[in-house]
Amino acid sequence: MNIAILDAATLGGDIDFSLFNTFGGVAVYERTAPDQVAQRIDGCDIVIVNKIKLGEHNLADAKRLKLICVTATGYDNIDVEYCKNSSIAVCNVKGYSTESVTQLTLSMALSLATHIKQFDDYVKSGEYTKSGVQNHLTPVFGEIAGKTWGIAGLGAIGRRVAAAAETLGCRVLAYKRVMCDDYECVPLSELCERSDIISIHLPLSESTRGIIGKEMIAKMKPGAIVINVSRGAVADEAALANAIKEGRIGGLCVDVYSVEPMAADSPYNEILDDPNVILTPHMAWGAYESRVRCMEEIALNIDAFINNRIRNRVEI
Repeated sequence: MNIAILDAATLGGDIDFSLFNTFGGVAVYERTAPDQVAQRIDGCDIVIVNKIKLGEHNLADAKRLKLICVTATGYDNIDVEYCKNSSIAVCNVKGYSTESVTQLTLSMALSLATHIKQFDDYVKSGEYTKSGVQNHLTPVFGEIAGKTWGIAGLGAIGRRVAAAAETLGCRVLAYKRVMCDDYECVPLSELCERSDIISIHLPLSESTRGIIGKEMIAKMKPGAIVINVSRGAVADEAALANAIKEGRIGGLCVDVYSVEPMAADSPYNEILDDPNVILTPHMAWGAYESRVRCMEEIALNIDAFINNRIRNRVEI
């Protein structure tokens, strides 16, 4: 079998792709421009992608293609309906990044709630040494214990964050499509009204696109910290940036963007210097252990497909 990995650069330079050699010849491309996709998948039986968009426009002539493996849980970059109608199997991976995303979510919340960067800057600038005072306690920070943490999206990652938030002493509210018994589930509007910290773990779909918009932001507490580690387009980026500029929310942490990498005209460029804003380059999923698990899951998906077993298929 011929296998092509089209955007290896998005998976990190420390990942070993040799585990795929057992299935056939492997061509590894660091990056693939949109106009190169059709040529590079021509003659391939299996394609492995992370962010590249695949659909009729570049799959129509891929006559040998049998399987697309997405190195992520989300697969909104794949035209699944076209693949289904063209007898192309599509597999994603689940659960591999739960600990990694949870770790960054907590790091963001704790960093903003405690103003770590400002205190770090104060020491490194030399101001602490010059002050002659043993302690420096501004900006004022409060304890997370006793606060309400709203979890928008209670899948595997949302549940892991919820458990961690409880360990920190937070009360947890949850928003999900199907009500649950183990957490207090409320409408999204109520979650926005009551929460001190709001972390977003929603998949991107037509029903969630822009769901964190002006209406929901207007309901948030003035000191609320908002964290988006799901998909950029579930939030109205301009509305969030304006909320920060106008002081209508207390902080913003973002790891995902509607256009990636972050566009030069992104609304977030207007709040780059705000001390209550943390922007990271879509790395929440990418702890080394997480990426290794992801590749192992892809290999298991390929093995299952070759042996006529259904595993992580999303087009069925």
